[in-house]
Amino acid sequence: MNVRKHRGFTLIEIVVAVALVAILAAVTIAILDPVKQFAKGRNTQRWANINEILQAVGQNAADNRGSFSCAAGPIPTTTARMAVTAGNYNIAPCLVPVYLPNLPFDPATTSAHYASVADYNTGYAIAQSSTTGRISVSAPAAELGQNISVTR
Repeated sequence: MNVRKHRGFTLIEIVVAVALVAILAAVTIAILDPVKQFAKGRNTQRWANINEILQAVGQNAADNRGSFSCAAGPIPTTTARMAVTAGNYNIAPCLVPVYLPNLPFDPATTSAHYASVADYNTGYAIAQSSTTGRISVSAPAAELGQNISVTR
């Protein structure tokens, strides 16, 4: 009698292997939480953007004997959004292109954009303390419950 040995996997072995891979994939995705990771990335971009804007404001002030110079007038003492539209603080012409090549804007705010100094909305806010004179730039749309603000 001739006995053949069959090599390969049984259906049960394949099903068990696929189930284990599916469980490991689900656990990995749950641990990594891509939504949270993307939100952290956007917050990191916000930190970089507001620091860049505040640095440019500081350079403008240094070039003007310690006083920020802007055609839009002094930086408001109450928080104002940096945008070209009415009711906001039009800061772009004071910073672009001398201190910044373009004005950074919030990565997730739908209305935030920068096309030119005449067409932009940073999604960020600025204010100058009336008592200390310190300038704050903040990101109101920060995610994950973070408060993103830098004061100098």
